[in-house]
Amino acid sequence: MAPNKENEKLVYTVYAGLFAAMTALLTATLHIPVGNGYIHCGDAVIYLAAAMLPLPYAIGASAVGGMLADVLSGYVSYALPTFIIKGLLALTFAAIGGTRKLEKKRVIAMILCGIVSIIGYWITAVILYGGWTAQFIGTAPGNAVQAIGSGIVYSVVALAMERMHDPKLKML
Repeated sequence: MAPNKENEKLVYTVYAGLFAAMTALLTATLHIPVGNGYIHCGDAVIYLAAAMLPLPYAIGASAVGGMLADVLSGYVSYALPTFIIKGLLALTFAAIGGTRKLEKKRVIAMILCGIVSIIGYWITAVILYGGWTAQFIGTAPGNAVQAIGSGIVYSVVALAMERMHDPKLKML
């Protein structure tokens, strides 16, 4: 029986929910607090969702998962900005695209996502606490390390997935 549009939407919705849950859990439970926030590898899951799901599902999973992580971690004031920033990360990563999970375009996408994250959380900190320069100095280094770490984690997972030849995993 060939999958129809309704089944396809349901499958993608379920996968989006799984990616949102993985993003929230990996961000909220495996993090290192620094300054105004924390370093985590949840963005690696966001990149994976953006590489594997159609755009609206990837954006939804990333935005909701990131926001839930902030709520679970006690950073409720960051929940709405995180919703926007993580959605933008998925949009940026997916828009640059690529046919494979790990290729030159994906590396460029990760760099741009790091810039989006640094700027997004810098602006958020300025709105919440004031002081353009102080907030840049306080947030940019941690967010840069966070972006690099998530990029490395994504690259390792993507390379492993590309080397696997299980046809069941080819669905995504």
